[in-house]
Amino acid sequence: VCMIDLLGRAGQLDEAEELINNMSFGPSAAAWMNLLGACRIHGDVERGTCAAEHVFELDPGNAAAFVLLSNIYAAAGKWDDVANVRRAMKDRDVKKQPGHSCIEVKNKIHKFLVGDASHSQKEEIYA
Repeated sequence: VCMIDLLGRAGQLDEAEELINNMSFGPSAAAWMNLLGACRIHGDVERGTCAAEHVFELDPGNAAAFVLLSNIYAAAGKWDDVANVRRAMKDRDVKKQPGHSCIEVKNKIHKFLVGDASHSQKEEIYA
């Protein structure tokens, strides 16, 4: 999986895909996710679509694959495909985890979620 990531980041998508296809034990969802991420970086819509389909087959609830595929389509201006991916997420009840940040203040860890206003000191935080 690490080699797929390295090859993909270097733009050697053909080699990365060949490595996946020649795995003796069968590629994992993680292998395909690495290729999908590389396709996002390098704008390879066709290969990204193929990689995402493999991820969906191996790990149907993988929200990150849906988001990456949607981002690939958006970067290519394929807005109908973006809408289809988002609809598929909704139809399959796949939810993206909200972003969060953690900070430590006086030996206490505080976690903040995107859009969350339940923190006990929200008035001071968002002032």
